[in-house]
Amino acid sequence: MTAPADRPQRWNRLLELLAELGRLSVEDAAGRLGVSPATIRRDFTALADQQLATRTHGGIVATAVAYDLPARYRGSGDEAKQRVAEYAAALVEPTVVGLNGGTTTTAVARALAGRPDLPTSADHQPTIVTNALNIAGEMVLRPHLRTICLGGMARRESYELHGPLAERALAELRLDTLVLGVDAISAVGGAQCRHLGEAGVNAEMVRRANRVIVAATADKLARTALARICPIEDIDVLVIDTAADPVAIADIRAAGVRVDLV
Repeated sequence: MTAPADRPQRWNRLLELLAELGRLSVEDAAGRLGVSPATIRRDFTALADQQLATRTHGGIVATAVAYDLPARYRGSGDEAKQRVAEYAAALVEPTVVGLNGGTTTTAVARALAGRPDLPTSADHQPTIVTNALNIAGEMVLRPHLRTICLGGMARRESYELHGPLAERALAELRLDTLVLGVDAISAVGGAQCRHLGEAGVNAEMVRRANRVIVAATADKLARTALARICPIEDIDVLVIDTAADPVAIADIRAAGVRVDLV
């Protein structure tokens, strides 16, 4: 297997392997990722420092956060989704960042947390605001981030909190950037999701954000979903993979949305 070239990709792959296997040795990880044992030791130490894993003699073991998540949230295993997530994370100004739930936004959160340029001063800590329990659970372990988790009723299918409590909390907050995951998106239908309660919270996040980035894979263009989150004009940037339908992309661009194909 060819190793991811940069640190965030390696860390995400190591977390995926930990979630699958429960423990990793230096030699096993180095072989799987195709990097030197010295690189893996540094990565293991960094993951342990951020409480994402527990260091053992010659390796690491998974924390409960990494080990207990369902497979779809441990790591996408989808190269297109990972490209989209890393690109979207690089677009974010690390100030006050909103993230709703989903596998793509989970990957964005991990890529964002792994950025080497994040401020480390307590006076300038990036703040993550999310209604997703799994994202909050991972980000709260990162000592260089401040995490705000919205209240509300939890939905087991997506780990998202929704309802009046979440919307009331958002009314008191301001987001510099929102990274929005969707179940469907189109020029006519805008950003959409399957659950009415989640749509309400996501719509409030859009209203509270200065900038909205949708991170999606190409399959979301061919779908429709029950509830609209926001019209297409409320989206500033769509980050999507290169398999996206050119006609659908042209329609979204014609609506004034910047589309970055990755």
